[in-house]
Amino acid sequence: MLIAARGFLAGCTYHCRVTSAKRVLLAKPRGYCAGVDRAVQTVEEALTLYGAPVYVRKQIVHNKHVVSTLEARGAIFVEENEEVPEGSTVVFSAHGVAPEVHEQARARNLKAIDATCPLVTKVHHEAKRFASEDYDILLIGHEGHEEVIGTAGEAPAHIQLVDGPDDVENVVVRDPSKVVWLSQTTLSVDETMETVARLKTRLPLLQSPPSDDICYATSNRQHVIKEIAPDCDVVIVVGSTNSSNSVRLVEVALGAGARAGHLVDYASEIQDEWLEGASTVGVSSGASVPDDLVMEVLAFLADRGFGEVTEYTTAEERLTFSLPQELRRDMKAAAAARELAAAATARA
Repeated sequence: MLIAARGFLAGCTYHCRVTSAKRVLLAKPRGYCAGVDRAVQTVEEALTLYGAPVYVRKQIVHNKHVVSTLEARGAIFVEENEEVPEGSTVVFSAHGVAPEVHEQARARNLKAIDATCPLVTKVHHEAKRFASEDYDILLIGHEGHEEVIGTAGEAPAHIQLVDGPDDVENVVVRDPSKVVWLSQTTLSVDETMETVARLKTRLPLLQSPPSDDICYATSNRQHVIKEIAPDCDVVIVVGSTNSSNSVRLVEVALGAGARAGHLVDYASEIQDEWLEGASTVGVSSGASVPDDLVMEVLAFLADRGFGEVTEYTTAEERLTFSLPQELRRDMKAAAAARELAAAATARA
């Protein structure tokens, strides 16, 4: 369908022109997933409830714009709990943490709010379960990624990392009949399946997780990129370089037939030479990207003649997650206190 888009920061509206010789294929789903929305809202609500500063261990989500926006509201991002003053509030990022991080928070008397995505928590539970049954666990993921560190921390004696298909030859297990694979939630679906296929040639009895570990949002965004990429001269993905799912979108676009692909945080990073000779530009965004940044990219492209925008939808996402229990409890208590204060004032 043809759509109209709004440039949020500029405050201007432009409309698609069917007569334009240049076009944009806009991917949907794109942008915020349920886990990211929950994590960002957790920090926002914590700032409202407790007041600034609220400390956040690691980036709450891997997006430069989101982090800087929350910093402007009073969030302070740190690398480790040791940087948080004793007794302060700390939010754990959407990527999950190892059990020792919770222990460190308790030792420092920190008020910890765990914003781990529930889909990441699911993988943590799987790791603990299989470890309790004495399985060797092959965790497919990228070395050093926060999610991988957190999951591996649940059962370090049982988990070994498999960093892509080429790492399969390094796998060593105790009992080939008691091996299971799990994965980071933000990987390339195709590359993960290639890794699993190679693992199964070496370990025919390798078991799979009870349900897909790669999250629905990652899969959906990759699927729609595959659909539009063959028709694109260039694909622009909005997202940060430390965002695994955003980086994967560029890779998937190129693998599916796009002639070029680029990752940008902001429309201002797009280089005009990328568009030279192009007639079709694909646009998508990673799962931690607010949609106003995508609208700015559309405005940028419209100013350069790419005024016809066709949105391709391959899935509808309606999943939502409730806020962390500890935050909801405090919000409920604060609301009750306000009601009591209002009633007392009314009686007076």
